Amino acid sequence: MGKKYIDVMDTTFRDGFQSVFGGRVLMDDFLPAIDAAKEAGITHFEFGGGARFQSLFFYLRENAFDMMDKFREKAGNEANLQILARGINTVMLDTASREMIDLFAKLFAKHGTTTVRNFDALNDIDNLVESGAAIKKYGMKHEVVITIMDLPPGCEGAHTVEFYEKKLREILDKGIEFDSLAFKDATGTANPQKVYETIKMARKLLGDDVHIRLHTHETAGISVAAYLAALEAGVDGIDLAAAPVSGGTSQPDIITLLHAVKGKPYDLGGLDMEKVMKYEDTLKECLKEYFFPPEATQVNPIIPFSPMPGGALTANTQMMRDNKILHKFPEVIKAMREVVEKGGYGTSVTPVSQFYWQQAFNNVMFGPWKKIAPGYGKMVLGYFGKTPVRPDEEIIKFASEQLGLEPTTENPLDIADRDETKSIKYWENRLKEENIEITDENIFIAASCGDKGIAFLKGESPLMVRKNEEEVCNMPRKTSGVYTVIVDGEKFTVEVHEGKEAGNPKAPIKVEENQISDEASSGMTEIRATVPGNVWKILKNPGDKVKKGEKIMILEAMKMEIDVNAPHDGVIAHIAVKVNDQVEEGQVLATMEEA
Repeated sequence: MGKKYIDVMDTTFRDGFQSVFGGRVLMDDFLPAIDAAKEAGITHFEFGGGARFQSLFFYLRENAFDMMDKFREKAGNEANLQILARGINTVMLDTASREMIDLFAKLFAKHGTTTVRNFDALNDIDNLVESGAAIKKYGMKHEVVITIMDLPPGCEGAHTVEFYEKKLREILDKGIEFDSLAFKDATGTANPQKVYETIKMARKLLGDDVHIRLHTHETAGISVAAYLAALEAGVDGIDLAAAPVSGGTSQPDIITLLHAVKGKPYDLGGLDMEKVMKYEDTLKECLKEYFFPPEATQVNPIIPFSPMPGGALTANTQMMRDNKILHKFPEVIKAMREVVEKGGYGTSVTPVSQFYWQQAFNNVMFGPWKKIAPGYGKMVLGYFGKTPVRPDEEIIKFASEQLGLEPTTENPLDIADRDETKSIKYWENRLKEENIEITDENIFIAASCGDKGIAFLKGESPLMVRKNEEEVCNMPRKTSGVYTVIVDGEKFTVEVHEGKEAGNPKAPIKVEENQISDEASSGMTEIRATVPGNVWKILKNPGDKVKKGEKIMILEAMKMEIDVNAPHDGVIAHIAVKVNDQVEEGQVLATMEEA
């Protein structure tokens, strides 16, 4: 009896890069490895989408559409090039309007995409209807997805075989057209027995002709067992990566699975170990200068309790490195458990995993549930669709009060369509204002990346790549500001100006040990950063009068906006930072005088 052919998608260039480097790999560094992959017989690649869309604009000064074009040129016309999309979010972090969903599909088809893996993190099947139709409209293959994971111990109500069967039946009942079905486990926590029973269920319901795939990660240490269970249950395709971006937070290695199926009736894409080894040697040479975060190479036993996707874990730890708070990672990942337990059991995959992470981050930095992260709050209130179970009532109350929003059951697309900032016309006008060429690509870049997209299109975006354990970074450096310094054991507050000596210099103000931290002197208040991050917007200038609670500036930390508010009525005396400055926790951002 012949062996069953199993299609292998190589995730190296999308999920592999995302899971190890937070997506920060320069195009010219990895392009030679595509030739080596082709020589090894690989024809199915994940080449874009997901967080590897925005990361190019945010950190690499590269255009994702240009990268996709060059990848298609390298891979050849016959290759199956696949991207990852988030249902009504597409490759955005927020809900797109219907016209933006259509533009997404139009552009990704134009730039070489064969297949779109299309998922909704809440498993709200209504969120797959519009995007699925757009994918098929522009001639791409639609791989519809059910997202899976194991819940933290003690939780129940979703993420069972019965739950997944219900979701599959909804896909069929709603008439969503699809070419293949994938079960996507971004956390690698779905236990092998459940994987086996889920694939068996889907095969029985769909018959033998529908292509069924499993996607998982090694983060929780059970990926190989899960794939073997899926193969035994009748799966048609699996996702693997090539060293050095395999294992750990990524997919298991191609060679590892070739070894694991020895003696079993499966042919993994006709791939040969020796040829794959040459491909991996080439890839290692391409990436030899890159810093490999230790957490990206490890199995983490806490993941079944706090399900963090491999593709999000290193993106978040890289941001923590940027902000010099990586030491907080163990606390934040531990805090995720409660956040998942009370959030309605959305699958921990982008964007929901980022909502979980942001809320856990807030719970650690500001105190439990003192500050609701906007994404998490809107999720529990229903603004992204229906969660698998109803979130904790107290958390719904906190979110409603802090965000000033009422719970909703309205279709998120209807909400997005009413939002002027999610229209094509709005972004056309923004491009005009910035003297940027108006093209479909530029409209979508600006709409999906916001101000960072505009900065990229103006040639003002930062370069942030880590090589040889150091960050290759080209960002504005802060040399002026207000600082606390120690001279002969005494503390003083001083103001430093970039360039020539500033006129009318002020004498240093001595800070006594027992003085309240936000008091620089009598009648003068220092406003300090409560968390590390970057200065995103400055809303007030020296001399402006402000009321208590009024926004002075906005920081960005962990993909969140952190408002910096006036502690009392008064007048802004000095702004100590500039837009794009990196700031540390406790750093002086501004000073103000009482009115």
